[in-house]
Amino acid sequence: MAYFETIIFDYDGNSSEGSGSMDPEGLEEICDQSQDFQKVFLPVVYGIIFILGIVGNGLVVVVMGFQKKTKNLTDKYRLHLSVADLLFVLTLPFWAVDAVSSWYFGKFMCVAVNMIYTVNLYSSVLILAFISLDRYLAVVRATNSQATRKLLADRVIYVGVWLPAMLLTVPDLVFTKVQNNGVRDMCDRIYPHEANTVWKAVFHFQHILVGFVLPGLVILICYCIIISKLSKGSKGQALKRKALKTTIILVLCFFICWLPYCAGILVDTLVNLKLVSAGCYLEKGLNKWILVTEALAYFHCCLNPILYAFLGVRFSKSARSTLSITSRSSQKFLTKKRGHMPSVSTESESSSVLSS
Repeated sequence: MAYFETIIFDYDGNSSEGSGSMDPEGLEEICDQSQDFQKVFLPVVYGIIFILGIVGNGLVVVVMGFQKKTKNLTDKYRLHLSVADLLFVLTLPFWAVDAVSSWYFGKFMCVAVNMIYTVNLYSSVLILAFISLDRYLAVVRATNSQATRKLLADRVIYVGVWLPAMLLTVPDLVFTKVQNNGVRDMCDRIYPHEANTVWKAVFHFQHILVGFVLPGLVILICYCIIISKLSKGSKGQALKRKALKTTIILVLCFFICWLPYCAGILVDTLVNLKLVSAGCYLEKGLNKWILVTEALAYFHCCLNPILYAFLGVRFSKSARSTLSITSRSSQKFLTKKRGHMPSVSTESESSSVLSS
């Protein structure tokens, strides 16, 4: 979230120590000229994601709440995913204000929004890994996997997804601070100056490995086995392929969203560790690449409900049913309050909507 701002802070912090030499951070500041760009780009992108994320994920949570008796195991995972994404988009207005002006919200909110970001980052990809494992058990081990699948969806997900995601917020508690760089207040992880590059490299590699590579391997292995299994069968496989369609697209969209950003921070980390040489032109391009791809990667939190709406026939029916129930309840309330409209008319209208 604040990766780009960390680069700017490092320079300002070093320059305040009175060093007269041109250090690498100073060169990085001169090379980067994206401040005006981010003041326009980030608020616009965050605003779009906020609106789509609130409406879409909110609808998923409401619909799934009305669907307790008929929820299948995959739907339970997607409900977890929507809750994580909903929490994430609630932090975007804070980052939009910060990008335009300054951090006005104090240390507590600074730590809180960074922790929510971290939880969402790791829980999202871990949930997708669980979905892939569930699909593997449902297709490849279909005869005797129901008990294992139910255990994973009802119990293990809390230990395998939410607990690790919460533990990985410990660095946010330790390092996240609000500091003034001489121009404005900034909310970010501030590492010890003497080992700043090493600390950043460690957590960036953790981000790439735990938040992308390892779950990605689970996802790819599971789906490769599933595709192999489906390609060998001939009877009844059309239904299984249709059931997998939404989940596969969801996984692909996640990788499309996050791969460019992870590639960017990998290259930047190698540059900071002096393992890759970079001139001013490359650093300018790399900084802007990270800024843009990080913001665009957040669109992954809007894809779950969009995929449901356009590809999930079952979910679309449930959404219409839920909205009809809500509409009927509202009409009943208005009927009671006014005392003039006949209840028969309201019931018949609601019934016609429910049957559509």
